[in-house]
Amino acid sequence: MASTDLTKPVDADGPSAASSASAASAASAVPSETPEDVAGLEAGLDALESHQEERTPIWRTLLAKVGPPAIAVAVLIGIWQIAYSAHLKPEYALPSPAQVWDAFMVQWRKGDVFEILWVSLKRAALGFLMALAIGTPLGLVVARVRWIRAAIGPLLSGLQSLPSVAWVPPAVIWFGLNNSAIYAVVLLGAVPSIAQGIISGVDQVPPLFIRAGRVLGATGLRGVWHILLPAALPGYLAGVKQGWAFSWRSLMAAELIAASPDLGYGLGQFLQQGRDLGDMPMMITAVFLILIVGIGIELLVFSPLEKLVLRQRGLLASAK
Repeated sequence: MASTDLTKPVDADGPSAASSASAASAASAVPSETPEDVAGLEAGLDALESHQEERTPIWRTLLAKVGPPAIAVAVLIGIWQIAYSAHLKPEYALPSPAQVWDAFMVQWRKGDVFEILWVSLKRAALGFLMALAIGTPLGLVVARVRWIRAAIGPLLSGLQSLPSVAWVPPAVIWFGLNNSAIYAVVLLGAVPSIAQGIISGVDQVPPLFIRAGRVLGATGLRGVWHILLPAALPGYLAGVKQGWAFSWRSLMAAELIAASPDLGYGLGQFLQQGRDLGDMPMMITAVFLILIVGIGIELLVFSPLEKLVLRQRGLLASAK
């Protein structure tokens, strides 16, 4: 039977005291944290938690937006010049880019470019505003009243598909050769598109939104203003954008056909004058001016509006 050695000295504090002493010696070997170290650690953690987005430089944004269209225009002009040099068409039918530029500079030196643009833009803006004032309430009524929708809905779809140029001869007979005939053509072309846009937007509004608005007291016109229109805004904006395109095309058709010295000198009359003179550079200059106005309105007005609406609804990741 093994005996215990009672003569071996035993530490009075036991094993726990020995382990505490070793831990204390190890802790003394580690350097103590200073307040500066703690502050630096907290700053690092805050930097990890916060997501900081670097703002894109303006020059890079402009390059990204202007670069691709500029390259496309350069390629188009290059193909145009190649076609002219290859004599695919006679010179009177296919002038060179330089000849078209000279025709534009002739109008520029005469000071007629801004006057021509102003006449057409003023008509287009006024006609478009009248189309908004008519098409918006019309679309709301058709969208919310079933029997009116059943009666007028197919008519609006048919009017939207009808070419605007078909309205020019009747409008001239109804109103005479004046601005009223031109505005009538613009309205008949733009109102159906705006009305159809707001009808489409209202159809996409969840019924829960309308019921929640009624519970909160948003009924009648208040519900339309605070609930229905904001919820239908994306579809309405698409219809407004299409309505502008229809109004601009309708205006060009009206100015092209209903030409008179009393009506002023817009882009349509400028194009018609080039046709009467057989001046192809003049006609191509008019076409380019019409195209530039359409692109400019899209980039300066409707594209920012669309991005704003999408950003407010959280559909754009960042405001670039």
